Amino acid sequence: MGSQASSPTALPSAVPAQIATPSTDAPAKPKPCCVCKEEKAKRDDCMLFSKSDDPQKDCVSTIDQYRACMAGFGFKV
Repeated sequence: MGSQASSPTALPSAVPAQIATPSTDAPAKPKPCCVCKEEKAKRDDCMLFSKSDDPQKDCVSTIDQYRACMAGFGFKV
């Protein structure tokens, strides 16, 4: 009965070291909400306050500017 306490048992690691630490090889990519804020605001204002029947056609230049800015950060819009 007393021999159970004296034998050490090896427990598996709960979290492997590879998963616990983030990769430092790739640069941190910003979140889509944190980039191109000015372009997004201009696009949204144009779309919301357009007097045109088709705001998407009316705001094509601001939409293209926003898409180009997002593409510069690696996002596809």
